[in-house]
Amino acid sequence: MSQPTPQEINFNKDMINIYRRAKEECGYNATRFLQMVSNEGGLKTAKKLLATSEPSDGFTELWRNHRLDLAMENLVLKPEYQSLFTDQEIEIARERLKSYGYIGK
Repeated sequence: MSQPTPQEINFNKDMINIYRRAKEECGYNATRFLQMVSNEGGLKTAKKLLATSEPSDGFTELWRNHRLDLAMENLVLKPEYQSLFTDQEIEIARERLKSYGYIGK
């Protein structure tokens, strides 16, 4: 298996950080999300979640808390991470956020 790039390492750290922030700031403990990131890495987890037709339970929970700024989809749209994803994955992330009324900063 190839070594993760510095970009992938940073993405992984940011995925864990959004888990922590959701727990601290919303009281949302996304244990399945953390488990996936810990077992498979942030990039593989994000790609897996983007491949589903429906947003994850975590996404819905963040939406209920008015905190889609903490959604994984938001990380995918960050310019420093877009090269890790296909155009289709970026579009899915953008559309998912938009369909729930989130307009990024």
